[in-house]
Amino acid sequence: MIIIYGNQELWESFSAEEFQKEIAAQDAFNRKYAETGELLGAYGNADASQTKIVRVRDGVPAVTDGPYLETKEYMASWYLIDVEGEERALEIAAEIPFASYRQVEVWPILHEAADGE
Repeated sequence: MIIIYGNQELWESFSAEEFQKEIAAQDAFNRKYAETGELLGAYGNADASQTKIVRVRDGVPAVTDGPYLETKEYMASWYLIDVEGEERALEIAAEIPFASYRQVEVWPILHEAADGE
């Protein structure tokens, strides 16, 4: 899994034209790796202000606004890739257009949940 962090300040720093150019570059990246079969999915998250927190206490769920992060950045988007090894995952991560603005993280996935079959 490849994670990109961001924040509203970063997104607002782009002009409308620059932002469209960056999104087009991301789309090209997505197409390239979808065609190789290495990109399983690419997901952009909503702004952190739209996030909800669910806590269950004594069997009762409580839903509140959130998150209450200790940092100014949050997980902005993530990619799920299927590659032969770490080296290939790092190569792909280095090609993510937004990596030139923010660092990206590469996390191995240890296992996949059962699909109920």
